[in-house]
Amino acid sequence: MGRRAAGTLSRVESATRLRGLEAGGGCAAKYPAARLQELLAGFVPAEADDLLVGLDPADDAAVYRLDDERALVFTIDFFPPMLDDPGLYGAIAAANALNDVFAMGGRPLVALSVAAFPEELPLATVRAIFDAAAAKTQEAGALLAGGHTIRDEEPKYGLAVVGTVHPEAVWRKNRARPGDAVFLTKPLGTGLVLTAARKGILGDAEHDAATGSMTELNAAAADALRPFEPHAVTDVTGFGLFGHAYELAERSGVRLALDARALPALDGAGKAAEAGVRTGGDARNREYAGPALDLDGVPEPLAALGYDPQTSGGLLVSLPAERAALLAAEFARRDLFLARVGRVEEGSGVVVR
Repeated sequence: MGRRAAGTLSRVESATRLRGLEAGGGCAAKYPAARLQELLAGFVPAEADDLLVGLDPADDAAVYRLDDERALVFTIDFFPPMLDDPGLYGAIAAANALNDVFAMGGRPLVALSVAAFPEELPLATVRAIFDAAAAKTQEAGALLAGGHTIRDEEPKYGLAVVGTVHPEAVWRKNRARPGDAVFLTKPLGTGLVLTAARKGILGDAEHDAATGSMTELNAAAADALRPFEPHAVTDVTGFGLFGHAYELAERSGVRLALDARALPALDGAGKAAEAGVRTGGDARNREYAGPALDLDGVPEPLAALGYDPQTSGGLLVSLPAERAALLAAEFARRDLFLARVGRVEEGSGVVVR
C-alpha cells in the first residue's frame, strides 16, 4: 500500500502535519507496561459468573457471556498519529483496535470512534481519518456507528469495538502448554522502520511495506487459525514481541523459547536497528520484560527488534506441535504470512537462543 491511498490527502494537501503535533505516536504511546502492572495490582475487579475475561487476568479484550452460544467481546484502543497521512492514520488506528477482537477469536460487530483533535486541524484532514477508519471497519465485517469527539491539542484517534465469539471458543493468552509450537503472523519492526524512514535512513519502499502491514487486519489469519484450536493467542502491539511473549509465558506458567534466527523482520528493520534507531517505547519495554528475558548472547540489533513496539502487529500463537505442519500448509494455501519462531517449555520467562 503506497503512502497515498485512495481517498486520503497528500502531505502537501494536508495543511497541518499530523505527526508534528504529537509526542509519541502509534502503540509506542502506550502507558508503560511496568507502571500499568503496578497500577492494576491494587484494583479489585467486579466478580460475575458471565464475565469470562476481565482483569483477573487481563487479556486483549473483555468477554461477557450472553448465553450458551454467544458472548460479547469488548475493546478500546486509540493513540496519537505516527505519520502525516490522515487516511493511513485512520486505517491503522482502526485496524489496531479491530485486531484485538480477532486476537480473542471473535468477529467484530460494531465500532465507535474515539477522537480528540485540535480545532485548527482542517476538516478535510479529520474527514479523511474518519472515512479511512469507516472503510477499514467495513472490511472487518463491522459497522462504524458513531462515536465521541473532543477538542485536544494533541490528535488522538481509535475505536471502541464490540464483537461476538462462542463462549467455548475464546482465545486467551494464559493457556500455552509445554510442547506447543509458537508462531507469528506478521513480521516485526514497524516502530524501527517508521522512525528510520522519518530520519532518512530508509526510503519509501520500506516505509510503504511497514504501513501496509499495519493496515492489514488479522481477520484472515484468525480465520485460518480457528479450526486448529490454538492453546493461547495474543496480538503483538506496543509492548513488543518480548513484552507480549513474557505476558503469555507468565500467565500460562511456562517458558517461551524463541529462535533468534527465525524472528521475521520487515524490510529495513534490521538496517534501522544496526544504525542505532530506537523508539520511545524501546526503553519502557526493556524495563518491563527485560528482567524475565534470557537473551543468551543475542546481538543487540536482534534484541532491538524484539523490544520494538509494534502498531497493529500480528498474532502470537501457541498450539500443539503436532498441528504445526498442517497450520503452515493452511497459511501457505491462503497465501498468508506465517513464521514459526519457537516453542513452549517447562519453566518461566522467555529465552531467546
